Amino acid sequence: MSDTAAPALKEIFNREKLQHIADQTKAVHPPFDVSAFMAHATTNLEALGIMQRMRQVATSLHATLPGDYARNIEILTAAAPGIGNGFASISLPEYVALYGLDDFDLSMQALSYFTRFGSSEFAIRHFLQKDLNATLAVMETWSRHENEHVRRLASEGCRPRLPWSFQLKPLIDDPSPVTAILDAMKADEALYVRKSVANHLNDITKDNPTFVLALIDTWPKDNAHTRWIMRQALRTLIKKGDAAALAHLGAHEEAQITLAAFQVSPETVTLGNPVRISASFTSTAKSPQKLVIDYAVHYVKKSGDASAKVFKWKEVELQPGETCALSISRAMRDFTTRKHYAGIHKVELMINGRLMAESAFELLI
Repeated sequence: MSDTAAPALKEIFNREKLQHIADQTKAVHPPFDVSAFMAHATTNLEALGIMQRMRQVATSLHATLPGDYARNIEILTAAAPGIGNGFASISLPEYVALYGLDDFDLSMQALSYFTRFGSSEFAIRHFLQKDLNATLAVMETWSRHENEHVRRLASEGCRPRLPWSFQLKPLIDDPSPVTAILDAMKADEALYVRKSVANHLNDITKDNPTFVLALIDTWPKDNAHTRWIMRQALRTLIKKGDAAALAHLGAHEEAQITLAAFQVSPETVTLGNPVRISASFTSTAKSPQKLVIDYAVHYVKKSGDASAKVFKWKEVELQPGETCALSISRAMRDFTTRKHYAGIHKVELMINGRLMAESAFELLI
């Protein structure tokens, strides 16, 4: 394992990237004051997080462009291809969210264009918050757009619990207004779009599981893309052992098995090294049975308590008397999304949503 730490996410907006944004803006608008932009954009830079830096880029553009919203959008539209694809380009939709709420039509056009370079998923939420119905009506047309980035925005932007953004409370309370958007993309050819639709539906299951189950009941099951979305959309319910969700995957009943082994090794592991989880079991059913196999790791928290995280393992169809042997390695190292703490970590084997066995390992820091 490398001793060199990965750069912080906020370094997406480092001085080099800010200079690039300035240079590309000047290339399409020669009067642009690069020095003034850089002075504004780098103010207190080291203390700012990634989303704060994104917003500061947008306010810096506003401070150094001519000042008329329509003219500024024209300039930024011309600059977008040069700024390029990636997270740094999300500063352009952010500009729309900050300064375009009172120019709905132009802002919708700008967001649908900018999303092809850096997603407009965060920016569109400010328009949803201001006028839900009008914004969803536009997004419904985007769900049939020829460009996959625009189609994805139709789903991603109105997710009720989009990470890194504020929740859309009206859609948490009642997700039905997004039905047409999700339905239009239930068999989308682009994996990028299908992931968003699945994540959107999975968001909804956390508050309105019956809505999701009822919606996908109306979807044809003969399309591989639709089946993929359904499987991913139901993952949270499946991890909870929800019978209706498991039934959608063909796992209707409690697993009929004889467990031969469930093991976690080594018993003691040092941070930075992996643990291996193994299981072996044999079907005792008289007919083929569909099994959805997951495992849960109870991660020790700073307080000393533990919090379970369920991971998908495998889906199998076992014939009568057939044995299934599984093994997987789990990294025990810190990520940006998880910090590990020393202590006993319980590991559970879940089949068709039910606890079948447990083991444990001790993590040393």
